[in-house]
Amino acid sequence: MKVITLGELMLRLAPEGYLRFVQADKFNVTFGGGEANVAVSLANFGCDSSFVTKLPAHEIGQAAVNGLRQYGVDTSHIVRGGERIGIYFVEKGASQRASKVLYDRANSAFALSHQEEYDWSIFEGADWFHFTGITPALGKDAAEVVLAACKAAKEYGVTVSCDLNYRQKLWTREEARKTMTGLMQYVDVCICNEDDAADVFGIKAKNTDSSAGKLDKAAYVSVAEELKKTFGFKKVAITLRTSISANDNLWAGMLYDGEAHFSREYAMHIVDRVGGGDSFSAGLIYALTKGEKAQDAVEFAVAASCLKHSIEGDYNHVSVEEVKRLAGGQGSGRVQR
Repeated sequence: MKVITLGELMLRLAPEGYLRFVQADKFNVTFGGGEANVAVSLANFGCDSSFVTKLPAHEIGQAAVNGLRQYGVDTSHIVRGGERIGIYFVEKGASQRASKVLYDRANSAFALSHQEEYDWSIFEGADWFHFTGITPALGKDAAEVVLAACKAAKEYGVTVSCDLNYRQKLWTREEARKTMTGLMQYVDVCICNEDDAADVFGIKAKNTDSSAGKLDKAAYVSVAEELKKTFGFKKVAITLRTSISANDNLWAGMLYDGEAHFSREYAMHIVDRVGGGDSFSAGLIYALTKGEKAQDAVEFAVAASCLKHSIEGDYNHVSVEEVKRLAGGQGSGRVQR
């Protein structure tokens, strides 16, 4: 299966351990970004995975490309040029102190790129295209790139998925609603969390307050039904996070295809939660492209994402076999000999 993802790949700078930004005298350097995270996960699962973006031609841009190549991601359609790579800083939360993300990505090479720079024939022979709501939030040019990609994907008969991924630091709810509504006509599979549907489309789950760690899972069936009815999605997937603290969450998911399929729930002690939603998207895409039934697909996606929460950095360094073991009930964490 050939899967294409498109978005911005960023330099990630993080203090060591649980140090705060103001305490740090050095930062760990890695790379990450929503769609790139999905591409790496799928490559680790053995898929033909391609990532499309624009990066500067200097050494930092090359380091970002090299980081994708080492996991087997096809980088041959990455456009080179521009002056800077986007940067984000992440401070890991602990106990009742939340994690924090700061962006330094204005005027990045990707954000200023234009649709004419990309070769959309990449969709020839592809099976799936994935993007997130983060990418069109980067500005008018980036939104036009996403729109062109969606149109090209549909011309080639490719299935399209979108993780709504609303980011209040990038745009307002009104801006998100206007742009994302226009893109949804091309989307077959919509992925969101407990807040995204409300933030982007005003579709709210009753009896739910994610900030207080209160979720009514049954209420999300009505959210999925309304999303499917409004936009004509074939499937709607919703991740369900109950926050006990920054370190400990309950994690589950639902896939709706006219019928609601809920996964088992995992109690997670978190090492790094950044990229958790992306690993869910990748797991879902993998399972669906393999023809898995809805229940098995959401179980695989949630298990893949659960494992990601135990791994430092944006990328999910797990195999299909590890995910299947956890989805099959082997989640004690005992040493595998």
